[in-house]
Amino acid sequence: MRVAFAGTPEFAVPALAALLQAELRPLVVLTQPDRPAGRGRQLQPSPVKQLAQIQGLPVWQPETLKDAELQRQLAELQLDLMVVVAYGLLLPRKVLALPRHGCWNLHASLLPRWRGAAPIQRAIEAGDSETGICLMQMEVGLDTGPVLLSKSLSIAADETAGSLHDRLSQLGAEVLGEGLRRLQSGQLPSPQTQPEEGVSYARKLEKTEAQLDWQAPARALYNKIRAFSPWPVAECVLAGERLRVHAAELVESVSGTPGEVVQAGQGRLLVACAEGGLALTRVQREGGRVIAVADYLNARRDLVGGA
Repeated sequence: MRVAFAGTPEFAVPALAALLQAELRPLVVLTQPDRPAGRGRQLQPSPVKQLAQIQGLPVWQPETLKDAELQRQLAELQLDLMVVVAYGLLLPRKVLALPRHGCWNLHASLLPRWRGAAPIQRAIEAGDSETGICLMQMEVGLDTGPVLLSKSLSIAADETAGSLHDRLSQLGAEVLGEGLRRLQSGQLPSPQTQPEEGVSYARKLEKTEAQLDWQAPARALYNKIRAFSPWPVAECVLAGERLRVHAAELVESVSGTPGEVVQAGQGRLLVACAEGGLALTRVQREGGRVIAVADYLNARRDLVGGA
């Protein structure tokens, strides 16, 4: 079977590995152009490109798929299937129509819930207890295509976006592997049209959303902290100091004015919210490293009262 792969970040790497494990070496791997990264801002290849190069696979890095010459080159490959995982570029209708079996996409939610750019983070932020992976037949709309296969996954009460990302990435590779086996054996189920009810959109995360508002319920803030870990990391103002909050514990029953530090000592920093409170556990001062709250309190013995 003549296959192409399109993907960019770490999330897509297990899916590319699944293709290789199925002995389906992509004729070409499409990935985003190298981007500046790190302190030196030097150009860095995407994680998908790194694996592709190790495996000796051809790599294309177009800025757009709308280019007529690129579309001609893709057409010449006479593809049976293109697998797309967190690629980051829109596939025009002409590209979607090129492979004999169309284009498959792995999406990190149980569609139609959380269509869009940040399904993992938005599921945690909303307090969802379940999510999953959908293998979808792509069409022009945003994550609107019919679903070929899906598998669900429970979201742990203390799950972060980082840990859920890794679990869904591996689950996606498993679902893709199953889809490929079924396609090759002629046992792939008919695509199921997504229901019209239950549609929600997972808009892209913005740094401006990171601020914690103590006037909100503690559970909502706890969910945000988990959803925004490891990026962009939730922030708060505590006793006049801006802090990044990397981890916290939810405390259901707390008496105090929202934003008030109700306990600061013995390795515990408890802040009252509109409903309940948050015990901060790992924080980061501006320009500093991530530290346990006990170490932070050693440097802020003045923390008593309001935040």
